Amino acid sequence: MLSLSFTPLVPWPVIAAFGVLVGLFCVLAFVARGRTAILRALVLALVLAAIANPSLVREDREPVRDIAAVVVDRSGSQALGDRPAMTDQVRAELQRRFGALTNIEPRFIDVPDSRDGDDGTKLFTALSQALADVPPERLAGVVMLTDGVVHDIPPALAALGIKAPLHVLVTGHADERDRQIKLLEAPRFGIVGRDLTIRAEVMERGGTGNAVVTVRRDGEQIGRRSFPTGQPFSLTTKIEHGGPNVVEIEVEPLPGELTTINNRAVLPIEGIREKLRVLLVSGEPHQGERTWRNLLKSDANVDLVHFTILRPPEKQDGTPISELSLIAFPTRELFVQKIKDFDLIIFDRYANQSVLPSAYFDNIVRYVQDGGALLIAAGPEFASSSSLARTRLSTILPGDPNGRVVERPYKAALTGTGTRHPVTRALPGSEAQPPAWGDWLRIVSAQTRPGIQPILSGADNLPLLALSREQKGRVALLLSDHTWLWARGYQEGGPYLDLLRRLAHWLMKEPALEEEALRAQMTGHGREVRVERQTMAETAEPVTVTEPTGGTRTLTLSQAAPGQFSATFEASELGLHTLRSGSLVAFVSVGPANPRELSDVFSDAERMKALSEASGGSIRRVADAGGTVVPRLQSVRSGRLSGADWIGFRPSDSANIRGVEVYPLALGLAALAALAAAVLAMWLVEGRRGRAA
Repeated sequence: MLSLSFTPLVPWPVIAAFGVLVGLFCVLAFVARGRTAILRALVLALVLAAIANPSLVREDREPVRDIAAVVVDRSGSQALGDRPAMTDQVRAELQRRFGALTNIEPRFIDVPDSRDGDDGTKLFTALSQALADVPPERLAGVVMLTDGVVHDIPPALAALGIKAPLHVLVTGHADERDRQIKLLEAPRFGIVGRDLTIRAEVMERGGTGNAVVTVRRDGEQIGRRSFPTGQPFSLTTKIEHGGPNVVEIEVEPLPGELTTINNRAVLPIEGIREKLRVLLVSGEPHQGERTWRNLLKSDANVDLVHFTILRPPEKQDGTPISELSLIAFPTRELFVQKIKDFDLIIFDRYANQSVLPSAYFDNIVRYVQDGGALLIAAGPEFASSSSLARTRLSTILPGDPNGRVVERPYKAALTGTGTRHPVTRALPGSEAQPPAWGDWLRIVSAQTRPGIQPILSGADNLPLLALSREQKGRVALLLSDHTWLWARGYQEGGPYLDLLRRLAHWLMKEPALEEEALRAQMTGHGREVRVERQTMAETAEPVTVTEPTGGTRTLTLSQAAPGQFSATFEASELGLHTLRSGSLVAFVSVGPANPRELSDVFSDAERMKALSEASGGSIRRVADAGGTVVPRLQSVRSGRLSGADWIGFRPSDSANIRGVEVYPLALGLAALAALAAAVLAMWLVEGRRGRAA
């Protein structure tokens, strides 16, 4: 390909000025000398051309194919209904038909969900990134295969930054039906024992106007009612326990609706205890009494009521009652009227001295069976005839004393069960053999009930700490009163704070201390989810993960520590994942609680219509009564770029330059000879004319 190029020896403004002077000179010369001045003009023109330095440029050009970008929407909403199959079918057909266009190369761009989960579908952002290496003139057109639910549509064609037709092929159907639950007020925290109000709304298209809503708490159905759709309604639920209370609100699906993923909303509500009320009843004063008091008083969340039996009924020293400064033990008020107000009752070296009648012990048994907690911190009195094990409490105590008290140094040790139990697992110092903590000097010999395994053992391998569950409640039996030795630093002390706090909070049903638990949470690395299983068994069952769209996968857990098993997986979908292991259920939400992809699931052929038509392109649905219809592809150099059954692409005849050859026209001997010939011709012509005159 040949072209003329100029490389001036002086700036163009100088050449222009010189050209003006040459023009004026030529006009004056023509007026004065007539036609002979033409030769002078020719000489001056040659000089001017030499200054402009013209060249012939020969380019070796290789034609290249133009680019047609095909953006395929693979977001969450595109996974609904028959859209995945429709998308795959259209994509394959487009790839086949582009093979017939020899001058256009397709570039397919698959756009999945955004990694942060709440950006929605961003097809135009992906298009800009994919075409960063393509010159604008080589873009013959853009095809977007999507359901039309796009969240980064530019406001005008100029903001799009391309000069090519935009054709939009819309998946889905115009008559889609769907119903979804929308949370309007969803508290994240609630007070244990109190009611909590949740406001929600059922939204639908193509529905009946009424919908049945089912409410579950921790997997158990607690309500089922019918509500009008499109109108807010309120639900009331009681926060039963501390930690996560998982509330599920599910609306009955419509026949043939688009998806049931958005028919359920799961709300984890963290149960918070307003105040943990603890009743501490101490027997006769002893050195370890203040250990319990100081521990419980140091916790701002604990409201402690402490009584010490300083004057039992049998004590008769003749002192008049009016001269005593002691407060009478309000037994009726504590163990009849207000017993249900306490979260934990502790008897610290308490002996049955007829202060509490048998009926009150019956109340304590019912209190435990109804969900209360009882801790017996035993001393030598537990082995005597005044032992609490000789009262009505014997039916719920984890162990029975045999009347023997062992008094010699020993180290408390974790049992096989204790290495897995969350109360004693990984206690600081327990990793050493023997444990790296101080000795205790006394233990009450007792036999645990069948089926109960102690978690700590003492001298002669006797049970030291045993736990049991009694219907809805819990009971702990600590068979020594020497925890104060650790608190006082005897032989460098021991982890009494960890032990006693864990023990108290296990009794009060702290979720983190449950023996059998399944938990899942995001790790903070993309969509990675960590699954943890706490169990007292030697092995853990596999965990089944159910994805938002209904797909399942099975996780095999590996042991991270005694009683703890874990695994991680990469979530492929956004939304709520349900995890099951045996009877345990856990939930984890990947991405935002209400993803933009599921807030509007209907395919839309109107959102990008104005933008597409402004570019000269078209927008159409690919589904009709006969199945999926893919338009024909055509290369169009002028005129319309779409028709009833075809879409067009505008080629640019672009080429890559392989080599360039330059031939200067005003330099060298040829140019000098031309200039000399012109000067000689001018001299001869004007000389002849002078002699003739």
